[in-house]
Amino acid sequence: MVAGLSVVRNDNPLSPAACPRLIVKVGSALLVAPDGTIRRDWLATLVADIAAAHAAGQQVAIVSSGAIALGARRLKLPKGGRASLEDAQAAAATGQIALSQAWSDLLASHDLVAAQMLLTLDDLEDRRRYLNASATLDRLLSLRVVPVINENDSVATAEIRFGDNDRLAARVGQAAGAQGVLLLSDIDGLYTANPQRDPEARFVERVERIDAAIFAMADGGTASGMGSGGMISKLQAAQIANSAGTTLAIASGHHDHALSRFIETGHGTVFLPERAKRARKAWLAGRLRVTGSIQVDAGAAAALAKGKSLLPAGATEVSGIFQRGDVIDVLGPDGRALARGLAEYDAADAARIVGQRSDRLAAILGYAPRAALIHCDHMVLL
Repeated sequence: MVAGLSVVRNDNPLSPAACPRLIVKVGSALLVAPDGTIRRDWLATLVADIAAAHAAGQQVAIVSSGAIALGARRLKLPKGGRASLEDAQAAAATGQIALSQAWSDLLASHDLVAAQMLLTLDDLEDRRRYLNASATLDRLLSLRVVPVINENDSVATAEIRFGDNDRLAARVGQAAGAQGVLLLSDIDGLYTANPQRDPEARFVERVERIDAAIFAMADGGTASGMGSGGMISKLQAAQIANSAGTTLAIASGHHDHALSRFIETGHGTVFLPERAKRARKAWLAGRLRVTGSIQVDAGAAAALAKGKSLLPAGATEVSGIFQRGDVIDVLGPDGRALARGLAEYDAADAARIVGQRSDRLAAILGYAPRAALIHCDHMVLL
């Protein structure tokens, strides 16, 4: 069948109706054949699913493995390009072109525009770079573009890499403000034991808490030997996603139309966040160093309490030395901390626009301004 997302499982948390923004991760074993070529016919069915989800109003970003495997074949490198770091970097640089072209061509056949983003660990760990990545993802998705994302393996080293695209997909989900992450895998989900070794292993449909007992069900291997992840990396990805208030699911990608099949049948393992979206901002409240503050008037304080962003017009004073992306406090008229968030401006520029209307900012700063001093997506109330 050609996927039209005729949804049977209306309760599926990753369906277009329940999940306006979705991250789909595609593993190397699904996308690349054993001979090192792209499984283009299979990929075409997945792209048809993405186009159907797009038509249903869902915004979709793709985290795609496969560059190293593709490049290794073109360069005739041993061990799938993973014999050394240098080989992996060379294979990634070569294979990424072919990978991006395949996605772009197939998406274009459905009148969808593709965009490429290559990220390293530092891009999502450093707060300023995280903000830039988040803003780029948000803008691309709002423009109805389909971002195709991969780790930048051509420059990443052991110290600055995710190591697998499962965890990258979870981090991208956080940066994109996605409600769901789907890991299409060479296994259909989590089992109580490795089903290839234990015939009595039972399938796990829902996980509401990831603890030591859940990790005990997993092992670190991959069925294909082609990728870098395994069930443990998928559980770690689920932890990252759930801590951000995002639902994560693992489903088999071996079938044609893998996305629509999961949406329609719900067959896979779904990891549900314990505290929904509140957990997504928990790290702001307690774990990051505060480098400055912005005091606000009573009107701005009331707007913040309703979930609004902090606009320059409501600010009264800037204190401290901080840069865009640093964590700062928002103080009420009485000096009490009301909120904490990531600064959208350096301290010097923030001080220049305190109390100013939005239509004055460009003239004051001399460049196109950002709408908020702190955006509500990057702020938590205290």
